[in-house]
Amino acid sequence: MIHTKKIKIIKSMNFTMELRVIYDDKHRAYWNMGLDESLLVHLHDIGPTLRVYGWKPPAVSIGYFQSMDEEVNISAARKHGVDLVRRITGGGAVYHKYEITYSITLPENMGPIMQSYHVIDSGIIKALEKLGLEAKHHGINDVVVHGKKISGNAQTRKYGGLLQHGTLLMDVNVDEMFEILRVPEEKMRDKTIKNVKERVTSLHEEGVDVEFEELQKILVEGFKEAMNAKIYEDLLPKQVLEYAKKLEVGKYATDEWNFRR
Repeated sequence: MIHTKKIKIIKSMNFTMELRVIYDDKHRAYWNMGLDESLLVHLHDIGPTLRVYGWKPPAVSIGYFQSMDEEVNISAARKHGVDLVRRITGGGAVYHKYEITYSITLPENMGPIMQSYHVIDSGIIKALEKLGLEAKHHGINDVVVHGKKISGNAQTRKYGGLLQHGTLLMDVNVDEMFEILRVPEEKMRDKTIKNVKERVTSLHEEGVDVEFEELQKILVEGFKEAMNAKIYEDLLPKQVLEYAKKLEVGKYATDEWNFRR
C-alpha cells in the first residue's frame, strides 16, 4: 500500500506529480491535526497527499506561536461545545464551522515560501473559478474575492517536507465567531466586528450555495488543474493512521500542547 512518488519540479513552479486524494469526513479537531501531521511525517513513504475535510464539532485552531488564553474566550468555547487545538503551522486563530478545509503535503523543494503559497493557493483560485468567482492572491497567504478574504492558509516545513492547510469559507457568521474569539481591545469590539464583516466574504455571500461533498470534488479539481497533477484515491497505510491516533491522543488533545503558551 506504500507508494513512492517521483516528482518533477520545473522552473515555473508548475509541476507534474501523482497526488493521493483523501475525501474525508468531518472529524474532531484533535484527529484532524494529528492526521495532517502524520501525513507530513510519512510523506517520503506514501508520497504527496491532498486531504479535504471538515470539523465536527466546530473548533478553534490557533497558530503555533499563539496563546490560547489570549486568542480565545475559553469559557464561551466550552459552553458552545467548541474544540480548541493548536496547529503546528503559524498564522492566526481560526473558527472552523462554516467551511471546507484542505491539507496538502509536498516535498520541501517548492521554492521560497511566498512562491510556494502562490502555487498551492492557485488550487483554491481554480476551484473558485469553477464556481463562477474571480479570485486573487492577496498578501502572503490569503485568497480574496471582490477584495474580501474567502480563504486563509498556513504552512510549515519540517520532517523533510511541507505541510500547508487552509480553509474556504462556505458561509460566515462574524458575530458568532467573536463570541468565541477574543477581540484584541474590548473597547474596540464593535468597530473590529464591523471591519471584519467588511473584509471577509463566503461562497454563500457571493451567491454560491454548494453542498460539502460537491465542494470537496470541486476543490480537488482545482488543485489538479493548478498543479498539473495526476490524482488518485487510495487507502492510507496502517502506520499513517496509527501514528495519527498517537498524535491525536498524546499531543493534540492535551492541555500541555494546546495551552502551553
